[in-house]
Amino acid sequence: MDEFALIRMLTTGRQPDPRVVVDVGDDAAVVTVTPGKQMVLACDAMVEGVHFRRDTLAPEDVGYKILAVNVSDVAAMGGEPRFALIALAPDCAWTPDELRRLYDGLYEGAAAWGVALVGGDTVRSPGGLWLSVTVVGEVEAGRALTRGAARPGDVVFVSGPLGLSAAGLDLLLRHPERADRYPRLVAAHRRPRPRLDVGRLCASQGVRCALNDVSDGLASEAWEIAEASGVTVRLYADRLPVHPELAAYCREADASPLDWMLFGGEDYELVGAVSAGVWPALARAARAEGVALVAVGEVVAGPPGVVLVEDGRERPLPKGGYNHFVDEGIERAR
Repeated sequence: MDEFALIRMLTTGRQPDPRVVVDVGDDAAVVTVTPGKQMVLACDAMVEGVHFRRDTLAPEDVGYKILAVNVSDVAAMGGEPRFALIALAPDCAWTPDELRRLYDGLYEGAAAWGVALVGGDTVRSPGGLWLSVTVVGEVEAGRALTRGAARPGDVVFVSGPLGLSAAGLDLLLRHPERADRYPRLVAAHRRPRPRLDVGRLCASQGVRCALNDVSDGLASEAWEIAEASGVTVRLYADRLPVHPELAAYCREADASPLDWMLFGGEDYELVGAVSAGVWPALARAARAEGVALVAVGEVVAGPPGVVLVEDGRERPLPKGGYNHFVDEGIERAR
């Protein structure tokens, strides 16, 4: 199958959208933008052997996950995703049917999050699969949420339980025969859920709010807020929400839930900071939408950094998480 036949197979008749004026098949897409909105642009890549392994993710999971990763970045800005461009580079080990399944996952996520896939590029990789997605979103003018908005006295919150994806990967690598016993851990790794609901809620309040998505672990993301805002973030170990499946698997695996919550990453929950005066109203508004935000710490004056309070003692937290240019080996696929 040549390049153009492959593109036709992957994209033809998939997703008509009235916002798309010129779709896949021309030199570039043409889309309609919304008056009074600003564009939010995000780009992320997944590389076979670095970000994923084929024995833990099916092709459709790979497609779904790469779009979820980008949509999560838009969510962290308080925006709504609109359009996506896909750059696909498979090697000869990927069959046309596997690539179709990968696109099935992409289109499944696109339908769930209101995204129109409007083009991209398809080339051959010399080894493994390389996949990059660029998402274009929108947010009300002046309402984008950034990491640099935290101030001393703020409440630090998370949008849900952490550490599940890292535990799910460990489970799939070490004990795949137990996967049916831990469906939430497996789903967290294979099918993360971008928290568009929380991002949009925070943006709609019209208040100062720092927000970040938990892609590289809570410690790393809290560090990014601390550095961007010039503050110290204090986290409390006993306030971090521990999912029952995570607790149960950690007992079996003789692992620490806290380590996976702080350093595991790929949860794609959101971590944020709002003033203590705003926090009760934000938490109530979230509950009304069926979302349980959890207060896990506070922002204090001090040099940029993150500290953890555990058993009454305070200790500095390293950034943790994965760094492509420092760490060796496989990132989340290790």
